[in-house]
Amino acid sequence: MEGWRQNLIESAQGIRQIVEASTRIAVLGIKTEAQSGQPAFYVPRYLVEVGLDVVPVPVYYPEVTRILEQPVYRKLIDIPGEIDLVDVFRRPQDIPAHVDDILAKRPAAVWFQQGIRNEEAAERLARAGIKVVQDRCLMVEHRRLIGR
Repeated sequence: MEGWRQNLIESAQGIRQIVEASTRIAVLGIKTEAQSGQPAFYVPRYLVEVGLDVVPVPVYYPEVTRILEQPVYRKLIDIPGEIDLVDVFRRPQDIPAHVDDILAKRPAAVWFQQGIRNEEAAERLARAGIKVVQDRCLMVEHRRLIGR
């Protein structure tokens, strides 16, 4: 059964559905205000500016307790409540270490930012019923589709 492949989202319609349905977004690998020029900070800042609920999940910066005025979580599974989307800012080879945490949290979708692809991780998530977008910028797609 290859039905899991339908969870690998590449169509414009599929991307639109994820962008429109995602209001609470965990950002895995978010940077801090000190790295404000990096996409892993300014993309989540944009999401906050357009009114979305961003939950910071940094990989580094153990001393940081808040980013974008929100409390920091060290693992996705520790975030209270539901998550619509996990926006991933990790190098492709670093993603497998996070797959079990993502699976435990069960978001509706996972988004690997522009330049990030990991076919094995994407397949594991898709087989678990989680929609996966790879190698696209969430900020670019949100601006294009929502127009804010």
